[in-house]
Amino acid sequence: MAITLPLSITGGAQTGFTTPTYTTLAGSYPGYNGVQNYVSALGGTQANVRVHSATDPFTLAYAVPASLRTLPQAVNGVYGAIPSNVHMFNVRKGVNVASGAPVQVAMADLKIRLPAGSESYDAANVRAMISVLVGALNNLSASIGDTLISGQR
Repeated sequence: MAITLPLSITGGAQTGFTTPTYTTLAGSYPGYNGVQNYVSALGGTQANVRVHSATDPFTLAYAVPASLRTLPQAVNGVYGAIPSNVHMFNVRKGVNVASGAPVQVAMADLKIRLPAGSESYDAANVRAMISVLVGALNNLSASIGDTLISGQR
């Protein structure tokens, strides 16, 4: 796979954070067409942010299409439906929603699914998820472009 997730990430700027950094270690991607790392250590000032654990995830993953689709033959110079290849970058972060409630998982697939309540109860970890996403995408810009062009995993 052309994508190698960075082991050290300088996070994107976030209100209340000072020079956020994230140390990641290789994890296990649930399929065969991707890679996944988990956040094992934090740096800078990001009060109340938690690293990865089994019940409180903080992971980054990148997946390429399981099977690349190609442009179909044109019929009389006209193309029918043109398929898409979907590449996916994902960050999962455990967040608290209320005192005593179990950790919920917020996800950023370049779409963000944020459990209601965590934005006010656990803002630091919501911010950490976005910070690591921005930092990782910044580090992976050329690799993602190369993978999109080559289709290589």
